[in-house]
Amino acid sequence: MSTTQESLPRRTWEQYRSIPIIYRIAVAFVLGTALGAIAGERAAVLSPLGDLFLRLLEMLIIPLIVFTLLGGMRKLTPSKLGKVGGLTVALYAATTTIAALIGLAVANLFDPGTAVEFTGGEAQQAEPPSVSEVVLGIVPENPLAAMVNGEILATIFVVVVFGLALTIVRESTTEEPIADAIDGFFAFIDAGTQALFTIVWGVMEYGVVGVFALMAAAIGTEGLGAIVQLGALVGVIAIGIAIHMTVTYLGVMTVGILGQSPLSFLNGAKDAMVTAFTIRSSSGTLPVTITDAETNLRIDESVYGFGLPLGATINMDGAAIRQAVTVVFAANMVGVSLGLGDQLIVLATVILISIGTAGVPGAGLIMLTVILNAVGLPLEIVGFVAGVDPILGRIATTNNVTGDLAVASVVGKWTDGIDLTEGVWADGSQASGDGEDSVAAGD
Repeated sequence: MSTTQESLPRRTWEQYRSIPIIYRIAVAFVLGTALGAIAGERAAVLSPLGDLFLRLLEMLIIPLIVFTLLGGMRKLTPSKLGKVGGLTVALYAATTTIAALIGLAVANLFDPGTAVEFTGGEAQQAEPPSVSEVVLGIVPENPLAAMVNGEILATIFVVVVFGLALTIVRESTTEEPIADAIDGFFAFIDAGTQALFTIVWGVMEYGVVGVFALMAAAIGTEGLGAIVQLGALVGVIAIGIAIHMTVTYLGVMTVGILGQSPLSFLNGAKDAMVTAFTIRSSSGTLPVTITDAETNLRIDESVYGFGLPLGATINMDGAAIRQAVTVVFAANMVGVSLGLGDQLIVLATVILISIGTAGVPGAGLIMLTVILNAVGLPLEIVGFVAGVDPILGRIATTNNVTGDLAVASVVGKWTDGIDLTEGVWADGSQASGDGEDSVAAGD
């Protein structure tokens, strides 16, 4: 075999990789959707390929939380941790409140559901956890069990406490062996973090196949009929999310606070946004979100290492908009008028429930029953709107992940934890970096 023939596969691979991965994933998304629409349920045979992509992402969640949090803790003093944590939580609460208000506003403006016939359906009822259960749930009885079970808040608590203790001991110790051991431990954490980013790069390369399979199987089995039937609900939620992303994230946060181009921010966040739309999971998207923060947006690990894992759990702005609109939609379907008092109840419940909604597919339907209960609407409506849950989950999750990165960017600006001279911010259009160090560039 000639040298030319031997190098052909390599040249083909290099040409393929020279195309930014976001474009390859976008093409896979479109082709998978088309195949699902054409092949119908037969496309479900591709489900294992998509499930493998989801498992690979889920496999990385806890290791990334542990390593990035510990790496970030080395750069945080207790006072700075309090500042970063306080700003992050305050911004998450503020954006969720704004999201719920936007959801109620667009729902009242467009009045979705008035022309839809309620045909009933089955619903799964869920009881909201009490405040004490939520607080106690953050502190695990067994730290290792919490990590094994994927309990993100409990894992964050354990890692933050342990990392902060290491930092305090390192600053206060006069014993050289202990100081050297802690420095060596943090060096190991840095090496492990880089190794995990390399794994994320490999998973995203496979993601081209995974996204194609996920979309083909989803469209093939779920179809597009439900979207047409409940188009008003989908449309109003999409409008609310578009307003929130455009005004809150891009207008106020990116332009107003960061002083940067919205296109630059979107360019830096696009990998996470596409992944979130595909897999409908904020938690599952976390490996890609962290990589975008590190590689494209140039946010310091001390900021994103704490804020992004927390945001994947409690920052559910998309869920807040979705649930607020759905409650008004449900009331219109059954002919119930929601007064000011009812809507205030909806607002408060939506904010609290969205914070507690798990960042996994389908959780929004379960938690919607709590809000319907709060205003006395029939739970069967959950079953009725379940047909469009796949598309609603996708656009809501995309909103959530975008909000996580916007909040991390703003907190970085306020705490000197972001470099606005590099990455996507450098020339307003293109992230720097190549090779395996840049998942966004894909080359």
